[in-house]
Amino acid sequence: MQGLLGYAALLLLAFALSENRRRISLRIVASGVALQWALALLFIKLPWTAEAFLLLNHGVEALQKATDAGTSFVFGYLGGGPLPFAETAPGAAFIFAFRALPMILVVSALATLLFHWGALQILVNAFAFVLRRVMGIGGALGLGAAVHIFVGNIEAPLLVRPWLARMQRGEFFALMTCGMAGIAGTVMVLYASILGPVIPSALGHILIAAVISTPAALAVSALMTPFDSHAGEKEDYSIGAPALSSIDALAKGTADGITFFANITATLIVAIACVTLVNLGLGLLPQMGGEAITLQSLFALAFKPVMMLIGLSGAEAEAAARLMATKTVLNEFIAYVDLARLGPDALSEKSRLIVTYALCGFANFGSAGIMIGGLSAMCPERKQDIVDLGLRSILSGTIATCMSGAVVGVL
Repeated sequence: MQGLLGYAALLLLAFALSENRRRISLRIVASGVALQWALALLFIKLPWTAEAFLLLNHGVEALQKATDAGTSFVFGYLGGGPLPFAETAPGAAFIFAFRALPMILVVSALATLLFHWGALQILVNAFAFVLRRVMGIGGALGLGAAVHIFVGNIEAPLLVRPWLARMQRGEFFALMTCGMAGIAGTVMVLYASILGPVIPSALGHILIAAVISTPAALAVSALMTPFDSHAGEKEDYSIGAPALSSIDALAKGTADGITFFANITATLIVAIACVTLVNLGLGLLPQMGGEAITLQSLFALAFKPVMMLIGLSGAEAEAAARLMATKTVLNEFIAYVDLARLGPDALSEKSRLIVTYALCGFANFGSAGIMIGGLSAMCPERKQDIVDLGLRSILSGTIATCMSGAVVGVL
């Protein structure tokens, strides 16, 4: 009952923060909630379905291996080549700028090529046909949301870039929320290796969390920034391909990817620098509970009641709240490392699972910087919406992952 009440409270919070309550589509919200519970039941009660779903992640792993081949040739061990030294901790040799960001270049080139071939148009129309009838959402949003399960919050929008300018404000927000509520398939194995010693079948749980948080993200975004349903209309997704040939498409996609890469890198540096400056300023204030005041400590205060709502006891909620604060202010990688280092008495087995699901998303200030920088370069005509919705998407993505934590606690 605690988890169910917490789940309902999170939906009420999203409703309370709605931009236009009269415009909310109950069909999108109800189908998103129903789909989250149905998928959770399917994957958690029938574990072999999660193992079968892992096969789809092999495609992302292949894409990462292909990218690593290029980065290791150019950057050596910094880009994924053989290390000339021993790695002191899991993930210590993973350098974000050389390992994660280069995939943006590859995905941008491939997406432009697939668009030139007409494959993306077919895929978007197929998603439109199914999701318009099931949830009432459009095909471009449906494809972007589905792909977010496996790739990051910039790679997925790249696949639907030609249709971004057409999206309603609410649909744009839904796409951003899906990015904040999921993680890239390229880091799933890394996170599972960190959590393996303390969470049995860690990789399966990480994947399930990414899957069931996606419909939750659609439901939450439809509450907070409503958009019109596409249930009764047939959308036209035909757009002329900008490239003259396949080689030209790869060249154009690569050139565009360089712009996205530069914007994301610069915005990420500034976002993390600003968080650090705020923490330095807060450090000048009198200490609270014997510790310096930081954004993490302030966010932990806000997260404690949320953790209690979704199924944790008071003592466990405090430890979980600190992890959620670390994830929001810094990133989920550091939070998962801290979770793995917690003593055996800090969280029960069930509570560790709840926290694992609640942490499984990119909703943090750094990711907001990545998203704002990348989407602004992709769709400059929607820059005002992107900036307005950037910080809001951290909240919506966090609500969605906490809903997943509540679901796994109940089941």
